[in-house]
Amino acid sequence: MPSLFKIPIEYLNGIGPGKAKLFKKLGVDTVGSLLRMYPRMYEDWSRPLRIADAPRNEVCCIKATVEGAHSPAVIRKNMIVFKVDVIDGYDRMTVTFFNQRYLYDKIKDGGEYLFYGTVRRDFSLYEMTSPTVLNVGEGEKIHPVYAQTAGLTSRQIEKAVLQAIDMLPNKTNDPIPSDILEKYNLCSLDFAIRNIHFPQSADDIERAKKRFAFEELLILQLGMARLKGGRRDVLSRRLENDYSEEFYSMLPFTPTNAQKRAVKDCINDMINCPYPMNRLIQGDVGSGKTAVAAAVCYTVVKNGGQCAFMVPTEVLAQQHYKSFSDLFEDSGITVGILTGSVSAAKKREIYRKLSEGETDIIIGTHALISENVEFDRLNLVITDEQHRFGVSQRAALISKGDSPHILVMSATPIPRTLALMIYGDLDLSVLDEMPPGRRRIDTFLIDGSKRERAYNFLRKQIESGSQCYIVCPLVEQNEDMNLISAEEYVENLKETVLGEYRISLLHGKMKSSEKESVMNDFESGKTDILVSTTVIEVGINVPNATVMLIENAERFGLSQLHQLRGRVGRGNIKSYCILVSDINSKAGTERLNVMCHTNDGFKIADEDLRLRGPGDFFGSRQHGLPEIKIAEDVPVTLLEDTREAALNILGKDPMLKEKCHRGLNFETKRLFAKVGNTEQLQ
Repeated sequence: MPSLFKIPIEYLNGIGPGKAKLFKKLGVDTVGSLLRMYPRMYEDWSRPLRIADAPRNEVCCIKATVEGAHSPAVIRKNMIVFKVDVIDGYDRMTVTFFNQRYLYDKIKDGGEYLFYGTVRRDFSLYEMTSPTVLNVGEGEKIHPVYAQTAGLTSRQIEKAVLQAIDMLPNKTNDPIPSDILEKYNLCSLDFAIRNIHFPQSADDIERAKKRFAFEELLILQLGMARLKGGRRDVLSRRLENDYSEEFYSMLPFTPTNAQKRAVKDCINDMINCPYPMNRLIQGDVGSGKTAVAAAVCYTVVKNGGQCAFMVPTEVLAQQHYKSFSDLFEDSGITVGILTGSVSAAKKREIYRKLSEGETDIIIGTHALISENVEFDRLNLVITDEQHRFGVSQRAALISKGDSPHILVMSATPIPRTLALMIYGDLDLSVLDEMPPGRRRIDTFLIDGSKRERAYNFLRKQIESGSQCYIVCPLVEQNEDMNLISAEEYVENLKETVLGEYRISLLHGKMKSSEKESVMNDFESGKTDILVSTTVIEVGINVPNATVMLIENAERFGLSQLHQLRGRVGRGNIKSYCILVSDINSKAGTERLNVMCHTNDGFKIADEDLRLRGPGDFFGSRQHGLPEIKIAEDVPVTLLEDTREAALNILGKDPMLKEKCHRGLNFETKRLFAKVGNTEQLQ
C-alpha cells in the first residue's frame, strides 16, 4: 500500500473536488495529512448526565427522550424556531432550535437522543438552546472538534477521519525508534493516531498529545541541527587579523566582559573556522549588542570585507546609521543606509557604491534584499531582532555574498532551552552583563482609576526636564471598544493635565518621512510626550526619556512589555514604567506583577514560559520555522527531553541514514519542506 501521504484526500468517500478545495484551505491534501490534522478540542459525550445534575453555565451532554415536538414557526424574517419537550425519566426540559428546520424532521417523537449544550434553570424549569443533537448509538463517546472553514463542519471532518483511520496498515511504521519510545515513556504511533482523534478517555488524549508533541519537537530540533550542519562544509573567506582591541580604543566607554567575550567568539569563528560563522548574540535590553556588532564590523572591514546590517524598521535603521556614522567618522570606514523611503536617484547611487566597493557597511531594512542590491565583497551579514525576519529573508541577503559570515542579534530574551531549539541552526553567545551605570527601572501596576495620578507623575517628570512615552495597543479604533487607540488617546490627552505639553503621535501606518520627523523631534527635545504603538519596541534610544506608561498592558506578552520598558532608563536619570490594566483575573494580575518584581529579561522570559507555555516563542515569533501544531503547551521538561534525544541520535547518526532513523529523516524533510528548507538539509 502506498504511503497515506501520497493518497489524495479525494480518495475518501464523499470528498469530491469541491470538498477537497475546502480541506486544502485547512492544509489537508492527502489522507496522511488528514490524520495529522489534530483536533483543537474535544466534546465529552461519553458520560451523559441527568437534567437535574447539569452544571450551571457549563456545556454538558444530556440523554433524554422526546415527548412532544412543536411545529416550526416563523417569528420574524429569516428566523424559524421550533421546540421539543424531552424527559430523562425524572425531569422534563424544553429544547429550542433556531434556523435548524432540518432537525424537526430528524428528531422523532419517542426517540432517545443525546443533547450537547448548556442547561439553563429557572426554578424547576429547565431549558437548552440550540444544542448539538446525535442519536444515542453514534454519539455516546468523546468527539473531536476540528478547525473549520466555511462549508466544512467539524462533523464532516470527523467522518472523513474515521475513513482514514480504517486505512491505517496493520503495522504502522513509527518514525521514533523503539528505544526512544521506551526511554521517554511514549505510546506507539498507531495508538497515538487513533486516540488523538477518537480517544476512550482523557488519559488517552494526554498520552497521544505527549507522544505527538515529543515527535514534533524532536523533528524540529533534528531539522534545525541539520540546517546548521548544512553550512559546515562551505568554505568561506577567512579573516587574517583581529582588530578588536583597536576598535575598543575608539570607544568612549569600556566594554563589559560579556561584550568582549561575544566579540571574541565571533572573531574566533571568522579567523579559525573553515566554515562561515553562524552565531546568535542574545542579550537583555541595554546589554550592548550594537557595540558588539560594530566591533565585528570593524574587524571585517579592516580585513577587506563589506558588511550588511538588516534591521526591521526604518526608525531603527536611522538610529543605527547615526550611531555607526558617528563612531566610524574618523576611521576611514564608509557607512551607508538603504530603506524603502530613499528616493530612486539616491538608491541608484547607493547600489553603485555597494557594487563598486565604495561603501564598507550598509545599514538598511528589507530594502537590502531587493534584486538591485549587489555587493563587491560581502563578508558579513547581520540581522537585528531576528524574530521579525523570515528564514527566507535572511537567506536572500546571505545569497548576495559568497558564503558570508552570519551574525544574528536578538534583544528578546528567550529561555536557553528554547533558544537552542528556535535558533538551533546558530551558535549562541549570551550577553549576561549590563554596562555600568544602568539603573533599575521601577515598575508599577495600576488600574484605570489611578490614571489621573499617573498623569500628575508624568507632569512632574516633564517639569523637571524629562520626556515620556505612552504606548497604546492600537493605531485607530476598531471593533474592540475596550481598547483605546493611539489616535484617540492623543485627542483625549489634550483634555488632561498633560494637555499643555508638546504631544506627538507615532505609529507604523505613518509615512517613513513622518515617522523620521516625529522621532527627530522627540530625540532633540522638541516633544515632551510621545504617544506610540509598539513601533518603538526595539532599539529606540532617547536618554532623556524617563517614563514609559503602557495602556492595556494585559494585551502584551511579558517579553514585549520588557522590551518597551527598555526604551527608558538609557541615561543617568532615574526612570519608571507604569502598567495600566483593568484586568480582574488572578492569573492576569500575577503575570503583570512579574514586571514589577524584576528587571532581568531572562527571568521574565522564564516566567512567561511557565505561565503561558512555549507557544508564543514559536510561530509568530520566529517567522519561517515550520508550524508547530500540537507542541505549543508543553512542560519545559519535554523540551529538554527532546533536545537530549536529538543530540543522542545525531551523535550516532548525523545523516539519519540508519534504518531505525529513516522515518525521522522522512518526517524532518516533510516538516521543513513546508517552509522551503528541504534542500538545505544534509
